[in-house]
Amino acid sequence: MNLTRRTFPGFAALFSLPLFWVLLLMVVPYAIMISVGFWSRQFPLFYPDFQFGNYAQIAADPQYTTVILRTLKIAASVTLFSLLLGYPLAYFLVFTVRSRALRNLLYMSVIVPLWVSYLLRAYTWKIILGTDGALNSLLVSTGIVSAPLDIFLYNQTAMVVTLVYIFVPFMVMPLFAVLDNIPRRLIEASEDLGVGPFMTFWRVIFPLSLGGVVAGATMTFCLSFGDFVAPVLVGGPDGTMVANLLQTQFGAALNWPLGSALATLVLALVLILLQLSSRLDRAGRVDLS
Repeated sequence: MNLTRRTFPGFAALFSLPLFWVLLLMVVPYAIMISVGFWSRQFPLFYPDFQFGNYAQIAADPQYTTVILRTLKIAASVTLFSLLLGYPLAYFLVFTVRSRALRNLLYMSVIVPLWVSYLLRAYTWKIILGTDGALNSLLVSTGIVSAPLDIFLYNQTAMVVTLVYIFVPFMVMPLFAVLDNIPRRLIEASEDLGVGPFMTFWRVIFPLSLGGVVAGATMTFCLSFGDFVAPVLVGGPDGTMVANLLQTQFGAALNWPLGSALATLVLALVLILLQLSSRLDRAGRVDLS
């Protein structure tokens, strides 16, 4: 009892500041956002209220459903292509590169782009895909086309390419960590039993790396789902995503209640995704102890 009395004040003092910080910068803003979603708008002012008119407007207007579905499709595409690029790269670094120094150097080459401005990395692809960009210059110089093409930019494909380039490191990092921690004795045991390389990967390596797949997919999906810069730079008229709608509602439209309701729906979708990924991670976890 005396030990508990002595340690509790220290425990409370240690965690009170971080707890206050989380409440101030996360819980309170989220609570304000959710509450504003029920307010009424009488331009140019907003009035505290409790009504579901903003959510009814979102449900009734097909524009919002179209944009949300488009955002889900683009985020899912970015996640899939990031996995298809990131998994072989992480596998190569862990199981093919024997030199630890070279492995770390190659791994850092994947991480270093994260230190560069996000806007600069996105704008680079606008330059590459533009009519005067590197891709069109290559096609014209090799004689494949006679004049620059404008089909590479301002479409959803350009958005997916740009977002994959930007967010693929977030797929590689957890995959590299998980693959690097797989005990080599399990792979050697599989080979000793006469199992081929493909079945060893499918029955041993891949199941043990599912935690990294889930973590990387979750981060990549959430980051691309909330992106609003790439649609502006390379998306074009058919590339509007839900973050751009939020920017419009809180900016030019000056409709904070509707924007808050839309943001609450986005938050709910992300929380559902995190819950599903957590369940998948627990279901696919293997005890190696």
